[in-house]
Amino acid sequence: MKTIEDVPLDHLIGMEVGTSTILKELARGGSAAVFIAFQRTLKRQIAIKILPKTLLTPEIAERFQMEAESAAILSHPNIIPIYEVGETGDFLFIAMQLIHGHSLSQHIKAAKKHVLPSRRYIPVETTVTIMTQVLDGLDYAHHQDIIHRDIKPGNILIESLSKRPIILDFGIAKVSRGLEHESSVIQGTPFYMPPEQIRNEAADRRTDIYASGMMLFEMLVSDLPLPRVHPVDLLLLKLKQGDRLFKTTPSEMNPRAHPDMDRIVFKAIAFDPGDRFASCAEFRMALLDYQDRHPGKQI
Repeated sequence: MKTIEDVPLDHLIGMEVGTSTILKELARGGSAAVFIAFQRTLKRQIAIKILPKTLLTPEIAERFQMEAESAAILSHPNIIPIYEVGETGDFLFIAMQLIHGHSLSQHIKAAKKHVLPSRRYIPVETTVTIMTQVLDGLDYAHHQDIIHRDIKPGNILIESLSKRPIILDFGIAKVSRGLEHESSVIQGTPFYMPPEQIRNEAADRRTDIYASGMMLFEMLVSDLPLPRVHPVDLLLLKLKQGDRLFKTTPSEMNPRAHPDMDRIVFKAIAFDPGDRFASCAEFRMALLDYQDRHPGKQI
């Protein structure tokens, strides 16, 4: 099966795309590549995400278009701004703000390599700061009837200077307003998918709450206490185990986390959507309350 890694893209350097000129390749992943470009109209560097049509299937094209349409209507400091959407004879593209930073997944991996075992996870205070901002962005999107459906550390970019977390890739977002049916294909990342998404049931804001809860858990402990199994087996295990999926709590794995954090995490990732936080705003307030009750030094 052909992937983005198999597609030669060097010829795009110097090409004019929309109102921009492509300068250099930045990254590849999934079915798309990201380039740094110069937007001639406003004289600034931007990022352009490109999907070659040689990889195009109706499902991927629809997903890519949905990413653009979903994100383009959102305006929030923790959501990537979209500038332009279009296509050429060879590819589809989305022009967006160029953010200098690293993904949250890279920060988690870097912490895991720390020489001191006690520092092999992101500090609790930093975790709470990141998560409250992510939840604020998601709550805003939810009020626009948009569900992300693929929240994970790889889709959160931490800006280098401000340390601001920015939500990326609304590529499989569901626009709730006016959508009458769901795709028959399961979409998402197994680690972070809630049971209802595995069963291909309708997604709502609690889908993002579950994924955010799993991400919170991972930030607190670096390695989620899950068996190393095939992704399909993990999905089946989630359905079978329900709320018994985890045998270890965050506070047992991270001595700097208070047991109060366990209650927040497990409420967010409850098997039954009705047992989770009712909104990202409620989830965020629980974390802010935790921060007030358990203040600590930012490290």
